[in-house]
Amino acid sequence: MGKKLWWLSATAIVTLSVVLLAASAATAAPFYQGKTIRFIVGFAAGGGFDTYTRAIARHIGRHIPGNPTTIVENKVGAGSLIAANFLYKASKPDGLTVGNFIGGLMLAQVLGRPGMEFDGRKFEWIGVPVKDSPVCALTTRSGITSADKWFAAKELVKLGGTAPGSTTDDVPRILKAAIGLPLRVIEGYGGTAKIRLAADAGEIDGGCWAWESIKVTWRKGLDTGDVVVVLQTTPERHPDLPLVPTAIELAKTEEARQLLQVGVHGPAAITRPYALPPGTPKERVQILRKAFMDTLKDPEFLTEAKKAKLDIDPVTGEQVAKIVASYHEMSPALLAKLKEILLPKK
Repeated sequence: MGKKLWWLSATAIVTLSVVLLAASAATAAPFYQGKTIRFIVGFAAGGGFDTYTRAIARHIGRHIPGNPTTIVENKVGAGSLIAANFLYKASKPDGLTVGNFIGGLMLAQVLGRPGMEFDGRKFEWIGVPVKDSPVCALTTRSGITSADKWFAAKELVKLGGTAPGSTTDDVPRILKAAIGLPLRVIEGYGGTAKIRLAADAGEIDGGCWAWESIKVTWRKGLDTGDVVVVLQTTPERHPDLPLVPTAIELAKTEEARQLLQVGVHGPAAITRPYALPPGTPKERVQILRKAFMDTLKDPEFLTEAKKAKLDIDPVTGEQVAKIVASYHEMSPALLAKLKEILLPKK
């Protein structure tokens, strides 16, 4: 009789466990069931940030319990700072608003740039779809067709820039300070398309920004030989550019290597992050982190990404959080040096 009671008790426990697990799984579905997730993009429609977001938004709902719908809104201004501030200060932390803005703002906050109304460590990071691979591309008309020729240039090489805090501006400034390249940043161009046009017209010599963008948008110049990638600012050489040196290879001091690692490598890894407002319930953060990574492996999404020439090389939300936290752990000396290099002089 005792054995029978034991067996019945064990069966009841197993049955109860199954019921509780089913109930637990069901709790995730009711919240997102019938809901809409809003993606706030800090740049204009049609650009790279917007293109990635709309592709992700079309597929991510299938990977979230409850299969919510999605919408994408563009909140443009101040190099996506408006979107970042909005997500931090004005968005409900309910797991229904996702922000997408340039990751360089996280370093800018630590440097003390004005207008930063957030603490990057408090965002709930979802992930990044692709690590950027910044390179410097110059026209052959400039006469600079290799890193060696750049170092030997008798005149400053003119590079197009958009605004302080962007890859086009910050990368060259760090290169100048870290490895001594002779260059001058000409600011005020309204995007990399205008930098390309100015370079093609001979107004400037070229610029530095993501290879993922350059290889598509400046394809004609690369194919004709009118444009040459002369330097990479990635931790390792990109598979597409095995013969082009990286800046870290040319760094001669530990300070130079630190400047490149913190000021270039870190921001490049988190250029295109997705985040939730501070205080978002942890279970919803985890649901969206998993859905984000599952979407980036989804065959249907990957087919669309390939057609749109969108590279996929993801960074997890946990990794983004570590990179952002590392900015706040810099030594005072390194922080002072970065401020000297990157903050606009008044």
